[in-house]
Amino acid sequence: MDRLPATHPPPVAPLAQFGAADIATVGGKVANLGEILRAGLPVPAGFVVTTDAYAQTAQRAELSSLLADPVVTPQTLRNTLLSTPMPAEICAAVAAAYQDLGENLPVAVRSSATAEDLPGSAFAGQQDTFLNIIGIDALLEAVNKCWASLFTDRAVDYRRQRNISPADVRIAVVVQLMVSSDTAGVMFTADPVSGARDRIIIDAGAGLGESVVSGLVTPDHYVLDASGKLLEWKPGRGEVIIRPSAGGGVTHQSVADDQSRAASPTSLDPADPLLDSADLASLSAHASTIAAHFGRPQDIEWAISAGKTWIVQARPMTALPEPTAELNAFRRLQGAILAEYLPVRPYPLDVTTQIAHGPAHMMHEITDFFGLKGAFVDFLREEDGVVIALVPPSPRPTPRVLLTPAKLLYRALRFKPSQWSADPRQSAFLAEVADLESLELNSLSWDKLLTVPARAMATQSYCRDLRIDYLPGSGLALARMIVFTTVLGRRALIPDLLGGAQTRTEDSNQALAKLADELRIDPALHILVATLTGEDAAEQLRNNPQLAGFGRRLQEFLKEYGRRETTSPLLVSEPTLADSPGVALGMVLALADAPATENGTQSKSASAHKRLLEHWFLRSARLSTFAQRLVNSAREAVAFREDTHFYFTAALPVLRASLLHIGERLWHAGILQNPEEVFHLRWNELTGISDPAMIPSGQLERLGSAITTRSAKRAELAGVPMFDASVFFPTPDTGDALASGTPAGSGSATGIARIIREASDFEKLGHGEILVCPYTNPAWTPLFKRAAAVVVDTGSAASHAAIVAREYGIPAVMGTGTGTAVITDGQMITVDGTRGRITRAL
Repeated sequence: MDRLPATHPPPVAPLAQFGAADIATVGGKVANLGEILRAGLPVPAGFVVTTDAYAQTAQRAELSSLLADPVVTPQTLRNTLLSTPMPAEICAAVAAAYQDLGENLPVAVRSSATAEDLPGSAFAGQQDTFLNIIGIDALLEAVNKCWASLFTDRAVDYRRQRNISPADVRIAVVVQLMVSSDTAGVMFTADPVSGARDRIIIDAGAGLGESVVSGLVTPDHYVLDASGKLLEWKPGRGEVIIRPSAGGGVTHQSVADDQSRAASPTSLDPADPLLDSADLASLSAHASTIAAHFGRPQDIEWAISAGKTWIVQARPMTALPEPTAELNAFRRLQGAILAEYLPVRPYPLDVTTQIAHGPAHMMHEITDFFGLKGAFVDFLREEDGVVIALVPPSPRPTPRVLLTPAKLLYRALRFKPSQWSADPRQSAFLAEVADLESLELNSLSWDKLLTVPARAMATQSYCRDLRIDYLPGSGLALARMIVFTTVLGRRALIPDLLGGAQTRTEDSNQALAKLADELRIDPALHILVATLTGEDAAEQLRNNPQLAGFGRRLQEFLKEYGRRETTSPLLVSEPTLADSPGVALGMVLALADAPATENGTQSKSASAHKRLLEHWFLRSARLSTFAQRLVNSAREAVAFREDTHFYFTAALPVLRASLLHIGERLWHAGILQNPEEVFHLRWNELTGISDPAMIPSGQLERLGSAITTRSAKRAELAGVPMFDASVFFPTPDTGDALASGTPAGSGSATGIARIIREASDFEKLGHGEILVCPYTNPAWTPLFKRAAAVVVDTGSAASHAAIVAREYGIPAVMGTGTGTAVITDGQMITVDGTRGRITRAL
């Protein structure tokens, strides 16, 4: 960073001299301001202390040696820069440029780093700004402080999250005439919440804009359409006003509560707004010009002084949600299914392996087989190699759909769900998975290692063919039972009747219950297990003789049932249950802390079965036998659906293990900084590596650049959802309800809301509390024995969580869209599973 070229640009130059091509010299903020000037917009006059000036000072401070030392703290770096005298020629150049602006005029001094105000890395507020600086001594001090702010703790952490090396970053400083504004603030050329590109959002505060930018004030809030028409105005409170001080610097004027402006959200209220129609027209015109000039939505800082509008900063809007188009019913259905399967943003390796070849692809192939083209395919929109949005496709029927009734009938009559597990294809599938699991990955050559993920992904074809053949018979069995019980007036018994199905998920739950029983009857063992920590749980179980027996049985459980996903069957980047013994322990502890109960689903099923057979129409032995046969067939259909879901993740652990092993090989070869970075790469990029030990420099550079870019993009999008849940899960007006959704388990329950966002949080759910979560999958079902009710952001009445909730007889509301956002952890709520409403408990 400190080495200077033989010839270099002047350390200080006029602001108007620079533009987009000069980021390396003046940083992102100045480059953007220069572009705005060229577009003819009003920007305060000023000059730039370039990155070359910073580099000369950093070279004098021997900063490069400090950056190479991992022990050196950001505080040390800041202190070193602050204590290093600025070269005399730079001081003189700054003084001359300042004099050219006028005699000791007040100026604003702002940082402009080379990684700042760019698409994907706004760096908003990471470096320092100094306002109303008067005099050359104060100016030089402010410039030095701006340089030092390159190493604030927040800036260092921000760069670390985005894999930006400190040695690759320089900083310039822009000095502009101070605008003593009457009103100032920020505006966005798109809605930062919804992503709508046809909106201009303006926030305004009295005095200097720092009060708005730093969040010290509740600003006036204006929403305009693309033409500049005012759609909404919400007055702010004006709690603080920042004004320039006569001798330099600024003062904060607190406004007393009785003087603050009304904060009621009254659109177009006659009370005095800070901005009049002329101000809004000027701002909206500038916003449109700037967005058009840069070709993308912009985040703009502005100021109005004596009726004149000034633009003081503009940067690309980052973390902007993709706008969601109108969806028809089938696109919304796909969106609801995929949203449940993708609760977190997938990595590039997820997209090109398990998503491209796993369960979603299986659903695509099944629907395509029955004549529907384009379903469950190409549903992820990517930018810079990172998923930015989930966009359900628009499938269409093909002429082959005319053959669908015949296909369904043929398979319903030939393939019985009760016989699916004996199908030779299932045996072949399990044999292939077992063979993959037996491989010693360490001993495989690079070429052989690359065949393992490909083989693991290919196993989905077995699951696809089994589902194509056996699902029609399952659907027919369920339909027959539904019609039969409806005719008898016993339709309400269906959930409990189906709850008697013995599935692999229920086997897993019972195995967990047995482990919990061990802790319940042995308090000393319970205490020991409760002290285990998540990441080291497996090692502690192995090393503690008192836990050997329990640890062995837990390992047996994980061997039998650990192929399940903890987050989603579509994600190979997320650990499986076998990878997460701490999660399994959390489930066991959650069950052990609850009172022992009998098998609720089996007892409810037996009771429902008895009530059905008590119907007067079924008194004859023949009709009673017929009814039992219908119920058993429907249970076998449920078991087929559940068990094939259980098995289609069977190859997931070996797929994940082989990809991580590929990551380890690349890490040892110096291509990756850690094995987990492999998830930032695409499958074709991995298969394109002939030999990690002899990778060409150009290919190595491309891979490194891809990882850095994608890592930064993911960090930028960390708080941005991939979809608007309210579009996939539309709900009617909730009235006084906190949230509403699809009724999925009848009844009502009141209790403490406990928000569980991921599997590692399982043990936080107390007995009798209400489980509120963004998604669920079969690994979550043990929690249902502990919960009083379930509220889920995603899903439908046919989702796994809904089915299990009905089996356990607890109220459930699915597809709320916003449950985890509007319900507070620990809040007392009432869940009405019959009406699909969640309200505050009275």
